Formats: sequence, structure tokens, C-alpha cells
Amino acid sequence: MDDALTGTRLPDSTARPSGRRNWRKSSYSGDGGGGNCVEVCLEDNFVLIRDSKYRREPTNDLAAQPVIGVDAAQWDTFLSAVMAGRLG
Repeated sequence: MDDALTGTRLPDSTARPSGRRNWRKSSYSGDGGGGNCVEVCLEDNFVLIRDSKYRREPTNDLAAQPVIGVDAAQWDTFLSAVMAGRLG
């Protein structure tokens, strides 16, 4: 699977979220009371990102939940930019 945002070649297993993955809410997501709810799943060579609010809507198909995948080096670059305040 090619990630549309980065062009990164990701393993086919990243195409859909899995209940067996260890998802965690981002520390920047607030209190979870309907605000920004970003979850990440750290794998060996890549990171998966999803919006946890998708799961709250009972009519949404969890197998079709949008997931963004980036390789680990890109994730590290992104986090460094966030922590340095370079993204606004």
C-alpha cells in the first residue's frame, strides 16, 4: 500500500485498523470530551494515525476507518517540528 500523503511504501497490513494493534491517544488530544482525538500506533518501521471520533459513530464501518501511515523517520521529523514550534 502506498500512503497517499507521503508516497511511502507501507506493509499491506497497515491498510485497515486492527483491534490487535496497540493504539494510544496522543497527549496533544485534550481530555477526549469531543475535542481533538488523534490516536497513534507505533510499529517497528512505521506509525499509523487515526481519528478516534470515527469509532464513536455507530453507523461507521470500523473496517473502513481512514488510517494514515508514515514511516518512522518521517514521524520523528514531524514530532521534532511540533516540539520546536515550527508548525504554528
